[in-house]
Amino acid sequence: MKDFIRLIKYAKPYWKFILLNFLSNSIYVIFSLISLTMVSPFLAILFEKVNLIVVEPEFSFRLSALINYFYFIISTFIIEQGKYEALIFVSSIFVVFSLISNLFRYLGMYFMAPLRNGVVEDIRNEVYKKILILPLSFYSKVRAGDIISRLTTDVHEIEWSIMSTMQLILREPLLIIVYFSSLLVISPLLTLFTAIVLPLSGLIISLVGKNIKKKSEISQNKLGSITSSFDETISGLKIIKGFNAIDYAEKRFEKLNTSFTLYMNKIFRRTELASPLTEILGVISLLTIVYFGGKLVLGGGDMLTADALILYVVIFARMISPAKSFITATYSIQKGMASGKRVFEIMDAQEKIIEIDNPLEKKSLESKIEFKDVGFQYEDVAVLKNINLCIEKGKTVALVGPSGAGKSTIADLLPRFYDVTQGEICIDEINIKSYTIRDLRGLMGIVGQEVVLFNDSIANNISFGILNVQKEDIIEAAKIAQIHEFIDGLPEKYDTFVGDLGSLLSGGQKQRLSIARAVLHNPDILILDEATSALDSESEYLVQQALNILMQNRTTLVIAHRLSTIQQADLIIVLREGRIVEQGNHHELLDLKGVYYNMIQIQNFS
Repeated sequence: MKDFIRLIKYAKPYWKFILLNFLSNSIYVIFSLISLTMVSPFLAILFEKVNLIVVEPEFSFRLSALINYFYFIISTFIIEQGKYEALIFVSSIFVVFSLISNLFRYLGMYFMAPLRNGVVEDIRNEVYKKILILPLSFYSKVRAGDIISRLTTDVHEIEWSIMSTMQLILREPLLIIVYFSSLLVISPLLTLFTAIVLPLSGLIISLVGKNIKKKSEISQNKLGSITSSFDETISGLKIIKGFNAIDYAEKRFEKLNTSFTLYMNKIFRRTELASPLTEILGVISLLTIVYFGGKLVLGGGDMLTADALILYVVIFARMISPAKSFITATYSIQKGMASGKRVFEIMDAQEKIIEIDNPLEKKSLESKIEFKDVGFQYEDVAVLKNINLCIEKGKTVALVGPSGAGKSTIADLLPRFYDVTQGEICIDEINIKSYTIRDLRGLMGIVGQEVVLFNDSIANNISFGILNVQKEDIIEAAKIAQIHEFIDGLPEKYDTFVGDLGSLLSGGQKQRLSIARAVLHNPDILILDEATSALDSESEYLVQQALNILMQNRTTLVIAHRLSTIQQADLIIVLREGRIVEQGNHHELLDLKGVYYNMIQIQNFS
């Protein structure tokens, strides 16, 4: 119920469309009811069950007065034109009223469109925004394919749930109330019997729909696993083919798919049972009403006339449809709530990287970066311990050590991809948590081992994140990154698309594009995370040249496995098991003949 109310709140900004929808539905219901009530008096006069009225009665908006006035109009038409002409006249009125009724029924759905799609747009935007600001640790626990499934399939399911809910609230109850009130006016005794029959039908239907929300939630989780499997398969297709694992991957996917299909069968069968079950129960109720109503008519007296019974049956039959829609919408809401829960899990995920109230602005690095007794734990595992490090402005500091020593973690703490669990990191003597996150990250440019390019043009990849950039600035950045000549030789030059994740480019070309991106952003602090480790010798040489130009007059933090690339660094930090074990320049560390010296010897031997 909590999730349901939360979803409904998203409709609040669209209250104008809700009001227009309600007004349209109200007019639809009124004209629909008038069309039905015309049947009874016309049949009564046509078959001479009621005497023709020749004296015009007093007009008022009471139901009995309206019926008498309609009797008078029909009587006058029959006297003046004849029964056949009267039949055509009434039929024409019925058609006109039906047209008006259905026009406003359509307008109700017309005004529903901005509401339905607007709510979904708002939810999708909010989820995407949350995805952007959640810490990286969140994505180490949740599979990418499952997140995609929640952003697409689950949000789409919510869309249908919202539509069903609005229909449930704005139209179906209105129809049921108006029709039921009409039945009460026609025959209170027969309506009392109806009021006993209908709740019993509702109880039977609710038992059928029991646990549909739980099954829907399980099926959506399984669909998330299928989406993740697709994502992993496309990303790892080379490995699957290379290890002859096509059959293995196929069987694994088939197992997931079969499990999902079985759950969807259960949900589909239960959901689709609602409509025929409602109709069957409605028909049984209708026949029962005809039986008891017939006894009232045949019993004589003024309790119920034959034409009134016909009208009663017609209105009750029309009430079955909104009742059926009411039940179907309830099932849709149950399914939507399961999807809503999965979407809200992302929205409610804890934002561990939180900006303080009234943070400071920071547009440039003035003096230095300091790590003061920094410690970091990830899920109770100590990754860094007592890190003390000072990086002066304009200096290059290199981090070296075996895999898992904590090098990349130090680099990730500086732009607050993660927050320290002990100690503090300061820029210009102020804790980085005191700065706006946007300004803090704006100081930095990151060139990593895994280059992230988007399926867009080369120009847009270089200028990513910068608005209204000049083409000349993009070209200048490409020249500094030594990639301009390659781009200029392409048929579409800077408008060439790079493919998914830059698949149309080589490793060296992708790396130089990422360097051009960093050049264009012109950061004060440069973070190089093993930027050349995955390249061949020729590409490494070109990339290293570009990096040397980029590093000039910048404060640089370098993470490297190839020690030959960082020998000119002002300071080299040697890490092991999350601790600093040695520090100094290249020559000082060689003289120590310690960990760094041994690493150099191993690489030279290799």
